[in-house]
Amino acid sequence: MKLSEFQRAIADEFGSGYGQTLLSDLVLGELGGRTGQQALDAGVPPRDVWLALCRETGVPQSRWYGAGIPAPKR
Repeated sequence: MKLSEFQRAIADEFGSGYGQTLLSDLVLGELGGRTGQQALDAGVPPRDVWLALCRETGVPQSRWYGAGIPAPKR
């Protein structure tokens, strides 16, 4: 997941304002007790941050690949 795809997924799922608030304020134990933004700044891949946010906020697994973006083929 590219950073631009991550940003689009955040906005699509949570809305621009609330999504940015979650990214900067919600501490994620799964990411070492950092916020999503701190994790990104530390080099954690956007996909890992996205999945941690999804799990923490209860986003249904069917939307983990971004709202309206299909899961990649395996």
